[in-house]
Amino acid sequence: MSARTHTRPHPATPGGVGTRLPWWALALPTLAFITLLLLVLNPSDAHATGGDPAMAHLVERVRQLVDRP
Repeated sequence: MSARTHTRPHPATPGGVGTRLPWWALALPTLAFITLLLLVLNPSDAHATGGDPAMAHLVERVRQLVDRP
């Protein structure tokens, strides 16, 4: 005698699996990006490198744009 199988009329989880992210899944990468950006834009560290002056001008321009009210 074979056992009867029951089929579900609808999916077990509505909306698919894993459609919502926890708050920290967006907050932590955003915080890391902002922290690294502030480290790059720190004026005391920007002039310490004696490399390409075009890169120093680019970093200074980005810093000015970020500091604008």
